Amino acid sequence: MTARLHASAIALGDRLERCDLALEAGCMTMIVGPNGAGKTSLLRVLAGIGGDGDIEIDGEALGSLPPSRRAARLAFLGASRDIRWPLSARDFVALGLMGSADPNRVERALGLVDAEGFGARRLDRLSTGERSRIMIARALAPGAGVVLLDEPCANLDPKWQLVVLDRLRAEAQAGAVVALSIHDLDLARRHGDRVIVIEDGRIAADGPPAEALSDMIVERVFGIRRKQDFWIRA
Repeated sequence: MTARLHASAIALGDRLERCDLALEAGCMTMIVGPNGAGKTSLLRVLAGIGGDGDIEIDGEALGSLPPSRRAARLAFLGASRDIRWPLSARDFVALGLMGSADPNRVERALGLVDAEGFGARRLDRLSTGERSRIMIARALAPGAGVVLLDEPCANLDPKWQLVVLDRLRAEAQAGAVVALSIHDLDLARRHGDRVIVIEDGRIAADGPPAEALSDMIVERVFGIRRKQDFWIRA
């Protein structure tokens, strides 16, 4: 079963200008923008965490869903990796299942990020990168139809950035709506089907990577330009 998220007239104070947005299953949507542009604000509003507007998943109002059903329909990963609870990584992943701690789902989620080997270790004794992988596993454990992630590649080495993007691609191909913020424009261009560029709390560009990340848009929004194989200040 595929999912669809539709957002109408969403806004968040002076952090996000009012806009409409639809996210479709099977599409990897990358959200990019300078620091403070509003990427996190957009994701949080889409997840129903504050802000104005109406969010629907397959025609159901997100705000009207009971907690257990909401957790099964939408998964959200925040940007912070500072959680240092003294419980096992495996138990932390199970918390994402809202009381129905199906061990098969937990083990599948750990396997998606190759974390079976440290599932028994305490969360507060993991490296930042390991903790990031566990937090991604928790977001994927419910098998939600909509998966929203704020900087899932942060704190990961280059190999694990690619692995995580491949795993998220598989979720999209299986019928999930997948949207994530990312700072690496090259990764956004190579791995995204759609790129949304946020500038000063508004959507400055939205489309295929080659269009949304054109030389003109990148130079205007980010103040950089390409020189051979690397970026330089414009």
